[in-house]
Amino acid sequence: MSITVGDVVDLGRGLYAWLPPKRGWGLANCGLLVSSRGALWIDTPYDPFLAGQFLAESQKRLPDGVDIDRVIVTHANGDHFWGAGVLPGAEIIATREAREHIHYDPTPQQQHALVAGSDPSTPLGAYLGRHFGAFDWSTTEEVRPSTYFSGELELTLGEYTVQLSSLPPAHTGGDLIVHLPAQRAVFSGDVIFSSTPQQPGDHPVHWAGPLSNVIEACERVLATGAEVIVPGHGPVLDPAGVREHMGYLAYVRERAHALHAAGVPAVEAARRVIGEARYPALGLPERLVVTIGSEYRHLDGSGLPGVLEVMADVAAVAHETDASCAGGPA
Repeated sequence: MSITVGDVVDLGRGLYAWLPPKRGWGLANCGLLVSSRGALWIDTPYDPFLAGQFLAESQKRLPDGVDIDRVIVTHANGDHFWGAGVLPGAEIIATREAREHIHYDPTPQQQHALVAGSDPSTPLGAYLGRHFGAFDWSTTEEVRPSTYFSGELELTLGEYTVQLSSLPPAHTGGDLIVHLPAQRAVFSGDVIFSSTPQQPGDHPVHWAGPLSNVIEACERVLATGAEVIVPGHGPVLDPAGVREHMGYLAYVRERAHALHAAGVPAVEAARRVIGEARYPALGLPERLVVTIGSEYRHLDGSGLPGVLEVMADVAAVAHETDASCAGGPA
């Protein structure tokens, strides 16, 4: 994997989306809103290199005398959050519930050490190196939100209104959506991962759930009346694209519930859903291990495992899937 610089899409009325041209772990969409009186980011890239590229592209679009002084964080995963360090002094806004997920994830330097220090001869080490090895957090300091809110928060940026709505646990505990009424747009964060025939995406990965909450979050996005939906990952969607994505979520939920009722363990359930190949264009099918595991916890009341434990299962299933596709032993 090589680091790729994002494409900037003009969505109109001072709103831009920064869209990585490749799919994969960590390559998240971000937003820039510009007015004559200020500018803000919606999410950030994963590491300082990508964040610096987004900052350079953003500065090309700023009026004289305007700086980016706010960052809205749709959720606390590092690929939407850790790049905020390139804007020292900016107000960072997140939900109160996001605090818990910040504590769940490793810090940037812990993650850098984990990726750099993992044994590439093991499935986990090989997987981390392949999917995360191109990012560099060796000098990335932890960033923390400076403003927390619950429920709804309305901001004003020049002539534009920005409406933030916190969500029940869905992709993570602490998700929010950003509605921009003047632009008829929503930034959904990772409650939506998109894919189109022209731009295939990846299987979503949901750490919290249940999937019914993720589906309800998609319904809240549609209820805004927005015509343009910028997902956390993948191409920009219209409402029909969101509804199609909800069909995917309903399918995974139905299969998880049926397999759980049949007594199939969570990781094996993920293997079986992968084997059904219902969505063959989507990449990273091993991420179903995370999503189905999260759904199982809501069904049986089990505790939340550590990130490394979950990723070891993800890497093992990816190794099996790759070996199967190559016609060799798993």
